[in-house]
Amino acid sequence: MISRSRLRERGEGEKRIGDILKGLKRLYPNPTCELDFKSPLQLLMATILSAQCTDKRVNMVTPALFKKYPDAKSLAAAEPSELEAVVRTTGFFRAKAKSIRETARLLVERFGGKVPRTMEELLVLRGVARKTANVVLGTAYGIAEGVVVDTHVKRLSFRLGLSEATDPVKIERDLMALVPRKDWIFFGHAMTWHGRRVCFAVSPNCPGCLLNTVCPKRGV
Repeated sequence: MISRSRLRERGEGEKRIGDILKGLKRLYPNPTCELDFKSPLQLLMATILSAQCTDKRVNMVTPALFKKYPDAKSLAAAEPSELEAVVRTTGFFRAKAKSIRETARLLVERFGGKVPRTMEELLVLRGVARKTANVVLGTAYGIAEGVVVDTHVKRLSFRLGLSEATDPVKIERDLMALVPRKDWIFFGHAMTWHGRRVCFAVSPNCPGCLLNTVCPKRGV
């Protein structure tokens, strides 16, 4: 039997997430992934490159990358030093180039060069954890299997009182329990946009934030 205090907490959580969603939808009616891509493969590779790097920088690199290597087969066969030179400015370029080549190889060998449409299949690829898989599934395929938890979603989830966890997988689990599934894709994009535009890591714009009436401002 669920205690009254647990029921009260659940009710408060449902009201808070409802208010947060209303605010986010007013601020960002149509938020999208800010990585440039023309196919699920391009989005997958761009997301791998985005680790510890800004989307702006990745978008400067990927046109040359995809011109030189237009498909999974060519990426898998890329000369390591040449691929590293193309992605060098995204940081950690040796590890990223290795992840790209290995992921492309598995795509060719297991999936006919196509990006799979399930979480389980995506997670077997090198350099792909739940965040990357959720980006690809939600953005490229419109499939809601979870909530993207990047550095912005992680920070905002704590400040908004939605999760006390620090591990992205646990944060995602908390968010999936609070946010209606139909809003999972929107929520990930909108929270990332809000983190980039208003709720900065340093000196967040709390006075100008539309969510300030429902935000406990933890850690600010």
